[in-house]
Amino acid sequence: MNTPSHVPAVNPLPAAVVLLALAMVAAEIVFQIGMLGIAGGPAAVGWRVEAIERFAFSGEIMRWMWETGRWPPEHLMRLVTYPFVHGSFTQTAIGTVMFLAMGKMVGDVFGNLAVVVVFFVSSIAGAFVFTLLATGPIYLIGAFPPIYGLIGAFTWILWRNLSMVGANQARAFTLIGFLMGIQLLFGLLFGSNSDWLADLGGFAAGFLLSFVLAPGGWDRLLRRLRQQ
Repeated sequence: MNTPSHVPAVNPLPAAVVLLALAMVAAEIVFQIGMLGIAGGPAAVGWRVEAIERFAFSGEIMRWMWETGRWPPEHLMRLVTYPFVHGSFTQTAIGTVMFLAMGKMVGDVFGNLAVVVVFFVSSIAGAFVFTLLATGPIYLIGAFPPIYGLIGAFTWILWRNLSMVGANQARAFTLIGFLMGIQLLFGLLFGSNSDWLADLGGFAAGFLLSFVLAPGGWDRLLRRLRQQ
């Protein structure tokens, strides 16, 4: 008699999603250890501030590099390190939960490598949009630009599925419209900053990357280029 195979109650998260999430959580654990005085002495209270000064992205620094033609590695790395530094435990918790959810949905369709590419390219795209459009000496921190990149990839998946059944593809953009509406509401109530510009840049990057990163996407792109 055949024995039924074991089916896990919860599908495992893609490995890339787990590793990136662990990096975010590990940084926050270090900050919390310092704030609670468990390690590091009195100076440990300022570990988060020091991390922001060292790893956060700065539009002013990027503009300085562009104007001077100097590209120090310790500043270039800010393009991909800022998503791992958050301003508070709450921001880390919300960002990690959103990242796990969106990362699983995209990773299950696109695969691990695509998640990594979307994460880091969306981070860079968000930083560049932030540099071009944001004003003031504001640091960009937190995982939300790459999270929005994953939302862009998930939107592409919905957009593609709707096209295959002949449904209205505009429905795929309901999620990003809702999230931007929430950001606008909070901005009106509590004052806004320029972070949402980076989020939009990340979303656009994730959506556009999906044309290539989706299964068979590169072959489809090559065929269209040959046809033209």
